[in-house]
Amino acid sequence: MAAKKILMLVGDFVEDYEAMVPFQILLMVGHTVHTVCPGKKAGETVATAVHDFEGHQTYSEKPGHNFGVTTTFEEIKAEDYDALVIPGGRAPEYLRLNPDIIKCVQHFAKAGKPIAAICHGPQILTAADVIKGKTCTAYPAVKPDIDGAGGTWCEVNATASNACTDGNIVTAPAWPAHPEWMRAFLKVLGSTIEP
Repeated sequence: MAAKKILMLVGDFVEDYEAMVPFQILLMVGHTVHTVCPGKKAGETVATAVHDFEGHQTYSEKPGHNFGVTTTFEEIKAEDYDALVIPGGRAPEYLRLNPDIIKCVQHFAKAGKPIAAICHGPQILTAADVIKGKTCTAYPAVKPDIDGAGGTWCEVNATASNACTDGNIVTAPAWPAHPEWMRAFLKVLGSTIEP
C-alpha cells in the first residue's frame, strides 16, 4: 500500500470523535495526516465539541478535548496532498466562509483526489460547489444544503452508521458511521486492511 499525504480541515468546535478517530485511524494504517485551521499555527489547538444522540430533537453538545493543529494552513499547498478529510461539528459552518478553504476544496475536487466529509463537513463541499450531480449524505439537517447544491441525497439509516461513496467523495452522517466511512475512504485511497 502506498502511504498518502492527507490534509484534514479543522476549526474550533469541530466534532471531537470526527476529528480524533479518523486522524488516529489514518495514522495507524501508515498515512501522514496534517491538520490545519485558518488563523492557527502548527502547535496550536482547536477546541472540540462532543455531540451525542440522547433522544432530543437534535444532538446535544458537551466540551471535548483540545485537538492539535500540526501544520499552518497559510503555508500549505493543496497540490502537495493526496486526499482531504473534513470532519463535522460546528467548524464547517464558519470555515466555509473562508475563500482559501473553498479554493483548497475545489483543488481536491477538480483533481479527482479522495475527499471524506462527515456530519456537517459536507457544508464545505456545498459552499465550494463541488457536489453537483454527486450522491452524498450528511447529518440530516444538512440535506437542504446538499439538495440546493445540486447533489442527490443518500438517506441516513436508523443508526446513522452508513456511508455513501460517489467516485472520489465519501460522506457519512455522524460519528456512529466511522467504521463504514473510514472503510470506504481507505478503499478510495487504495489502502488495504486485512484481518
